[in-house]
Amino acid sequence: MASSPVLASEVSPLDPDDTGSENVFYNDPEMEGLTVYERKALLVNRELDAHGMGRYQWWIFFLCGFGYFIDLMWAQAFGLVATPLQNELGFATAQLGNIFSSFSAGLTAGAFVWGILVDIIGRQYAFNLTCLISSVFGLALGGPSNYNGILVLTAFVGFGVGGNIPIDTTICLEFLPQNRRFFLALLSAFQPLGVVVTSGIAYGLIPTYSCGNGADGKQLPSCYNVPFGQPCCTKTSNMGWRYTLYTIGGITLFAFIMRFVVFDFQESPKFLLYKGQDEKAVQVLEKIAKFNGRRSKVTFEMFNKLNDKETSMQIQSAGSQSLGADVKNFWESKLALELSRYKLLFANSTMARMTILIWMTYAFDYWSFSIAGSFLPTILLDKNAQINIGLSETYRNYVIIYLPGILGVFLGALMYAIPLVGRKWGMVISSALMGVSLFLFAAVNTEASNVGLNLTEYFFQSMFNAILYGWTPEVYDAPIRGTACGVASFWGRVFSIVSPLIATRILATSANGVLCLAGAGVFVCTMAILLMPTHCISTQSY
Repeated sequence: MASSPVLASEVSPLDPDDTGSENVFYNDPEMEGLTVYERKALLVNRELDAHGMGRYQWWIFFLCGFGYFIDLMWAQAFGLVATPLQNELGFATAQLGNIFSSFSAGLTAGAFVWGILVDIIGRQYAFNLTCLISSVFGLALGGPSNYNGILVLTAFVGFGVGGNIPIDTTICLEFLPQNRRFFLALLSAFQPLGVVVTSGIAYGLIPTYSCGNGADGKQLPSCYNVPFGQPCCTKTSNMGWRYTLYTIGGITLFAFIMRFVVFDFQESPKFLLYKGQDEKAVQVLEKIAKFNGRRSKVTFEMFNKLNDKETSMQIQSAGSQSLGADVKNFWESKLALELSRYKLLFANSTMARMTILIWMTYAFDYWSFSIAGSFLPTILLDKNAQINIGLSETYRNYVIIYLPGILGVFLGALMYAIPLVGRKWGMVISSALMGVSLFLFAAVNTEASNVGLNLTEYFFQSMFNAILYGWTPEVYDAPIRGTACGVASFWGRVFSIVSPLIATRILATSANGVLCLAGAGVFVCTMAILLMPTHCISTQSY
């Protein structure tokens, strides 16, 4: 952990022509006890702190926010198109969960692969490739007319989307000023916005372009389930779900164009530092400064002075590993170096406890919101049908339910500024109230309660995830940050594969049982957070 903070205005990056600069490096109280890598990262932090929220930082914030937007946009989409998709393809209700599990399987692979790759190949490639993959396969999703084809494409969309959150939080943290880290929580505002946009698209397209009812007033059966010539739900009369997926795929492609074509995204200076590429890190800082209309004060000579004193990247604390350029000429050593980073997750007893509890929190958080996101639209549709509320009104209610989630995110970000509450107690309170909302929704069925309790559940879900996603990368340093976030997300995605399969079996006999299953998972998160160490975040992120 770093010592008490020294403001950028008090100790700025040093002028290489200053003859006393070498002594100042080592007389700086904030640099005491730090590794060479951490001292370099501190210089980068001070340079970015001097920029404040410049043009480059705002671009990064909104482009990373677009990743969050896409993540929940696709997650919500499959819940909204599930019913018209089933009406057309005619698969059994027991197979409905396979769509959500297919998406979750892709998300799981994506979270693990991209979370690791972002610390190996760099932030730049991963940042762009995730959007490209999800947009290509997303646009293709509206094409197939068979169940298995839908499952395969859904998994590939999930693979691209799965890397968004671990990558975007890592990138955003490494370009933000230290006193603007609450923006990590604000990234989650894009998630309910994505849900609202998806719900609005579905509201405009699915009721209008879906199969109607037959002469008996019942939903037309799938053409796969009736003899030829009988009235059935055809592809041409049920294009609403396809139009919805085409639209969402187009939005995802737009995000890729903004990231890759419009904006000149630079590799993270901290990634370059721990890879031993100091000169490139300086060049990146110069480009960012130029984009912000400034001059960078960090020079390659400053880093060299630190290298002259100690071997670059040598970790001083017991049990830690060397990270950097010492082994860059040997592929075997590179592999060993990458594997050794995992030990940093368990560097001491406090870090090991924190890592395990973070994994548990992500696992049951994803367990719960996967059930909620996948089945709440279906359950709400069924409950509304019981009280004679039509399809169009139900899709309208989705927009009403999810819009206040944006306010939940802002409340989560506000917890950063309230010392008596903070990140930990903000997560405890929001997760507990989210669980209570799910159990109450299981107990009642009126239009007001259906809307109000779903709204409350999503409000506190948004608040909880805003804090959780923003807080996780703060716990770890740059050499392991992407991997740590990716592995945590991986465990969550694993549980999000299993939970829809279990919920599907329960849904066949009890919709309320599904809600209780989700609520119980949330309370596990509450308990895990209560057991976490209270003080685990440094004043500087390295």
